[in-house]
Amino acid sequence: MDAFILSRLQFALNISFHILFPTITIALGWYLFYFKLRSNISGHPVWMRMYRFWVRVFALTFALGVVSGVTMSFQFGTNWPGFMEKAGNVAGPLLGYEVLTAFFLEATFLGIMLFGIRRVPNWLHTLSTLIVAFGTTVSAFWILSLNSWMHTPQGHEIVDGVIYAKDWSEIIFNPSFPYRFAHMLLASGLTASFLIAGLSAYRIYRGDDKIAPKLALKTATYTAAVLIPLQIYAGDLHGLNTLEHQPQKVAAMEGVWETEQGAPLLLFAIPDEESRTNHFEIGIPRGASLILTHSLDGEIKGLNEFEGEHPPVAPVFYSFRIMVGMGMLMLVCAWVGSFYLYRKGAMPGWLTKVFMGMSFSGWIATLAGWYVTEVGRQPYLVYGVLQTEDAVTGLPAGNVAFSLTLYAAIYAVLLFAYMGTLTLMCRRSVEIEEITSEEREKAKTSKISPLGA
Repeated sequence: MDAFILSRLQFALNISFHILFPTITIALGWYLFYFKLRSNISGHPVWMRMYRFWVRVFALTFALGVVSGVTMSFQFGTNWPGFMEKAGNVAGPLLGYEVLTAFFLEATFLGIMLFGIRRVPNWLHTLSTLIVAFGTTVSAFWILSLNSWMHTPQGHEIVDGVIYAKDWSEIIFNPSFPYRFAHMLLASGLTASFLIAGLSAYRIYRGDDKIAPKLALKTATYTAAVLIPLQIYAGDLHGLNTLEHQPQKVAAMEGVWETEQGAPLLLFAIPDEESRTNHFEIGIPRGASLILTHSLDGEIKGLNEFEGEHPPVAPVFYSFRIMVGMGMLMLVCAWVGSFYLYRKGAMPGWLTKVFMGMSFSGWIATLAGWYVTEVGRQPYLVYGVLQTEDAVTGLPAGNVAFSLTLYAAIYAVLLFAYMGTLTLMCRRSVEIEEITSEEREKAKTSKISPLGA
């Protein structure tokens, strides 16, 4: 492999590892704020127990997200110097805004949120939790604004091959940004919801009969049941926007080679880029046209119209189906789980195990979605403006291969340690002592039974 392919693999590895953690913390911060508000309003200790458990998960996840984000940004200088040379006038300020408005905000109040619960007034601790949650969302705003601009660039001018900002409002609020931002926030909500539900189900499975895991399971399952239809709707809008601005990406997603009206929705196929056809197609007649154009006879441009200018088909095609398939599975689980919780007050044993297995389902869907987005932009780094191969490093392939191997080894250890730590936290929570007499007195006036809280 040459330095170009190795650099792409290394960046893909870094972004894949990094995105796992912000996808959790963006929504988990708002969950923590909700738990704290409920604790303040009800006075019942179960909400604070939920807060204390999940704030530790947040701290661990946030730390890994920061570390992996720093190493990822280094690659702009080491592996992709051409990107910062040609697009740095746009990318640099947007990344700087993220640090100034979001990271500093989170870092300032994170300490109060984690360690100030008994050291500062309750209102200040609650406010700190709100600010940290808001900071994670602001961080996503700037990063997704830059990423969206790379897909649908506007508000710039090119002078001597260098991109300069011309209208920051057009750059920030570019055509794909609203859809991408909404899609990512909902993805984070679902990822955090299934993590909370899955780990709570694991605690219950291990014999934890306290109220906290049961209430967390119910809260997260109901939230997921509401969010997944919204995500499907946002995804549909995002797809329509992509069809308008990046039709070759949509053609790769759907495996459409020739421009046609009434294109089928392929449930399964094996794309063959050499022969420019699909093998073993299983599809729904006119389905793709109906979904993408809202017309049975809608026209979808084929990949053959973009030969040499379209992304590699197989990765985009398969990733899209993994994302959609996982989304449908999440929908079924959330709705079935909500039915049992609402009608019977608890999940049966088999469904508890299903939710345990779905703990990290949000990661799978998010990664598949990002592969569709990022691989689908190829061969461009900034769509229609800067090709990926024009920004790659001039370092020897051996140097890149060494750093790629080192990153992969370190990330494997960190991921194993992270998941092992979450498992250990759940097991220890099963053995935690019963609520104190002071908490029991507070609970007497609440609507939730204090037994086993």
